Amino acid sequence: MGYRIGFGIDFHPLEDGREFWLGGVRIPHDRGAVGHSDADVLIHAICDALLGALNLGDIGQHFPNNDPAYKNIDSKILLQRTYEIVKGKGWRIVNIDSTVCLEAPKIMKYAPAMREAMAGVLEIAADEISVKATTTEKMGFVGRGEGLVAYATILLER
Repeated sequence: MGYRIGFGIDFHPLEDGREFWLGGVRIPHDRGAVGHSDADVLIHAICDALLGALNLGDIGQHFPNNDPAYKNIDSKILLQRTYEIVKGKGWRIVNIDSTVCLEAPKIMKYAPAMREAMAGVLEIAADEISVKATTTEKMGFVGRGEGLVAYATILLER
C-alpha cells in the first residue's frame, strides 16, 4: 500500500501562570496547558497521527509521561523523533490537516508561525500543513476555558 492516513487527538487542562505553547510557538497568554512536557496539544496530536498511520502506537508509548527524560521537553523534539521513526520506515508526509478547539486566546494570527515551525521539523512546506481553530460555543470543559483539544489528520506516502 502506497498511502496511509493517521488521526491524532490530544487534550490538556489550562492553568494560570503557565507558558502557552501551540504548534511549536509560544503564544502570549495568562494561562497555559498543563502536562509533563511543554503540553503542546497540537504537536502531540500530530505525533499521534503520524504513529497511528503506521500502527506504531501513540505518543505515550514512545515518550511516557512518567519518564523524567521528557519532563518539560520542547514538543518539537518529540515531533522530530516521531518523524524520524516514520522516515526510517520509508514514509513521507503528504499533508497535515489540524484543528485546535479553545475559547482563548485567539490563535489564528499565530498559525503561519506554527506552520513554519512544524514544517521545518517535518521537512515539508508550510503550505502542506493546515492549522484551523474553533470554539465549542461555551459548551463543555473547552467552552468553560478549563482546557483545550487538538485534532490532526495526516496523509503519508511511501
